[in-house]
Amino acid sequence: MDKLLYIAMSGAKQNMQALSINANNLANAKTTGFKADLAQARSMQAYGEGMPSRVFSMTERASQNFDSGALLHTGRSLDVAVEGDGFFAVQAEDGQEAYTRGGHFRLTETGALETNDGELVIGENGPITLPLPVNNIQISRDGTIMVQPEGAPSSVQEEVARIKMVNPDTRLVEKGNDGLFRAKNGGQLLADINVNVLGGALESSNVNPINEMTEMIALQRQFEMQLKMMKTAEEIDSSASSLLRAF
Repeated sequence: MDKLLYIAMSGAKQNMQALSINANNLANAKTTGFKADLAQARSMQAYGEGMPSRVFSMTERASQNFDSGALLHTGRSLDVAVEGDGFFAVQAEDGQEAYTRGGHFRLTETGALETNDGELVIGENGPITLPLPVNNIQISRDGTIMVQPEGAPSSVQEEVARIKMVNPDTRLVEKGNDGLFRAKNGGQLLADINVNVLGGALESSNVNPINEMTEMIALQRQFEMQLKMMKTAEEIDSSASSLLRAF
């Protein structure tokens, strides 16, 4: 009965982990640029002394759904969305370069351009800082930031920086606990001049709440089934023990 119990136990554990991933997706259904996480597990033989007769469920490295979310037009000059594939380059809290699809930018008191979560936006020459005060900020399709110099007429625009954008093979990046993507080799990705952005718009999360709710119900039922199997294993074991005592 230990084989049945082991299989049910490992299956219930993976159902709980999948539920946590599912709940995190639902919590980020309104997060700009969020990519839904995918839960993955597969059957593995447990090797040890003797034959590998035990099988358990093993969680594999989670991947993401990289489909683009819907574009929401905001009209705000510092809102930008990547059109198609690609990422914005930002400086993570640890100082390393990371990548995101969230384009809800803002200016700090010193003129630094940062994301809504506080990561500095990286340009071709490092973190971007705009000269203050600035007027009439415009971000072109190639990520170039244009501003109206103080005292200049509205028709005069000056280029101050260009946002670094990358377009790696999604198999070469992984998502961290902070929600940012990084190169699996730990290095920096090269800028891709072919990535385009749309100003005055944001990319919404690609989480489908209805699908996530349906998946959550299915996972809960699977978890209950695993618990019933564990209870059945216990009952069978008790019956076997009773028979042995009878003899």
